[in-house]
Amino acid sequence: MRAPASLILLTSSVLLVALAGCGAKTSPPEGRGAVPVTVVTLAPTTVTLQRELPGRVTPFLVAEVRPQVNGIIARRLFTEGGLVRAGQPLYQIEDATYRADRDSAAASVARAEATLVTAQLTARRSAELVKVDAVSKQDDEDAAAALRQAEAELKAARAAVARADVVLGFARITAPISGRIGKSSVTQGALVTANQAAPLATVQQLDPVYVDVTQSSAEFLELRRALAAGTLKGTRDLPVTIMLEDGSRFDHPGKLEFSDVTVDPTTGSFALRIVVPNPQNTLLPGMYVRAVVGDGKRDNALLVPQQGVTRDPKGAATAMVVNGEGKVELRKIEVSRALGDKWLVEGGLAAGDRVIVEGLQKIRPGAPVQASEAGTAPPAATAPAPQES
Repeated sequence: MRAPASLILLTSSVLLVALAGCGAKTSPPEGRGAVPVTVVTLAPTTVTLQRELPGRVTPFLVAEVRPQVNGIIARRLFTEGGLVRAGQPLYQIEDATYRADRDSAAASVARAEATLVTAQLTARRSAELVKVDAVSKQDDEDAAAALRQAEAELKAARAAVARADVVLGFARITAPISGRIGKSSVTQGALVTANQAAPLATVQQLDPVYVDVTQSSAEFLELRRALAAGTLKGTRDLPVTIMLEDGSRFDHPGKLEFSDVTVDPTTGSFALRIVVPNPQNTLLPGMYVRAVVGDGKRDNALLVPQQGVTRDPKGAATAMVVNGEGKVELRKIEVSRALGDKWLVEGGLAAGDRVIVEGLQKIRPGAPVQASEAGTAPPAATAPAPQES
């Protein structure tokens, strides 16, 4: 009976030693368990707040060419799609009738001049004869009245010539403005009428051009409040960047010309007009572009990388921050807009906070971490000390 008791005691002692050895192997050394993460330390900076607004290109000047007299198109004097100068002839209308009217008016002037000469001579003689009572005063007054009538008829005839010249000039249709002209809607031999509804061609000035964009009235009110509160500084004179349909940047920046004073009730937005130089005629009317318009400058702004911000199921923004004890702290933050690959912070973070941007999948609030600044080499992980068995 004593042998089994000794065996039980020996077995118990071995088991206790083994458990003690296992416990020694599972106890982590000091510092083990801190997860290496990458952080970005927030620092205040001055940023220009911008909005990218969709828009369409419109010509600086547009003129529709229409005839002002009736007639048959005799010749087209321009190249479709080419550049024309103000006053350059575009169409020639058959003008034989208008030349005849002008010649008739000129003949009326010659007849009126001859009548005037006769009236002057008669009035001069009558004025001399009335002094010696050779003619009656009535005849002298009639002669003077005939002279004035002849002078008036000459003025009327000359006015008719001027009008005939204007009508004859209308037979040659000229460009009202300088610019690029489109296709012609008529050909040689077509009948056109004065002030017809359909234009013969359209001339558009394309250097510079307008870019018309729309902005939400709610955004406008937010901007006005920020400017009034002093959190933003106005940037109306900043150049406007134009982005083309393919995503490339247009070479020439534009300038904000004016803001409309009426809000569209169907869309809740109002129009902005931007003037953009277009020396190579790259921007064409109707082209879709995007305008990067500056809203204002903000001093002491905080920007947090987008990869360091997550959203909870309710859509609230959160960030993981390394606190003074080297542990993870969950922060609820407020962000307003994206500036490149960063969010503009409105609340929840302060200058000097270290926001975790890499290693978020391996941490949880309250866990110790080893933080390294983004762009620097990460700290070497602490290797566990060897254990004696």
